[in-house]
Amino acid sequence: MGTKEFNFRGLKLNGFLMLFLLLVMLGVCAWLFSLGFWGIIGGIVLSILWFIFLFGFAKLEPNEAIVMIFFGRYNGVLKETGFFWVHPFMTKKKLSMRARNLNVNPIKVNDKVGNPVLIGLVLVWKLKDTYKSMFEIDAQTLATTKDNAVVYNVSKQMNAFENFVAVQSDAALRQVAGLYAYDNNVVSDNEQTLRSGGEEINEEMLKELNSRLDMAGIEIVEARINYLAYAPEIAAVMLRRQQAEAIISAREKIVEGAVTMVKMALDRIEDENIVELDSDKKAAMVSNLLVVLCADEAAQPVLNTGSLYQ
Repeated sequence: MGTKEFNFRGLKLNGFLMLFLLLVMLGVCAWLFSLGFWGIIGGIVLSILWFIFLFGFAKLEPNEAIVMIFFGRYNGVLKETGFFWVHPFMTKKKLSMRARNLNVNPIKVNDKVGNPVLIGLVLVWKLKDTYKSMFEIDAQTLATTKDNAVVYNVSKQMNAFENFVAVQSDAALRQVAGLYAYDNNVVSDNEQTLRSGGEEINEEMLKELNSRLDMAGIEIVEARINYLAYAPEIAAVMLRRQQAEAIISAREKIVEGAVTMVKMALDRIEDENIVELDSDKKAAMVSNLLVVLCADEAAQPVLNTGSLYQ
């Protein structure tokens, strides 16, 4: 969908110059009121014009924009910073083009294999197309003053955009999380997972979010997973599985080291002719050494007071 945004090309004057002209008009009004009946009529007309012209002033800071609407018709956007005066009957809706953070609270989703996981997201977003933001989605917010006058509220407008981003972020997070498993315990080691995905997962999330938010004229600058854990109902089971895997891995290292040490001991005894061992004696020695080296607790020694050959 192409952009329909264009720069405002209507009447635009320097705000300070127009402020000076309004002060001059005020002085003229005072002078007209002193000229009699027709002067009073002219002063009233000029006073009404002076009051109307007061509504034409607009001030823009860096990374702000004003959408111009003339009786329901889009007349472009003003992004030039400074103090200006435009047509007083032009409806001016100010928007912030600055980057904003959004921390999406962790939500429960099912990963690729169906395991429930909690996943959270932090992202940086900003407006890039004011036309789409104002007219393609229903996010305009009005506020009421103490005098019950309806006015446009910039802060609430941006909060409305943020709510739109939050809802779409939730949907995108569910979509992307469902494409990957939590870890490599249930998939092949060379397959991308949520835990090991890193930048690839973030890039996929960024692409999905921008495709969803393009219709609203919103750009996601950065998106990163900032929270990832199993859901509480399976967290304890998964923790025990991880503990079991860690114990098995540790046992494999212990056994591997013990076998190496036993082999080294037998080779040294044989090379240095310390004692001659037949198959039975070697088997007994291997068994004893493995018990000592692989046991979780210190082995209790048993002294053999007889001959090794008895």
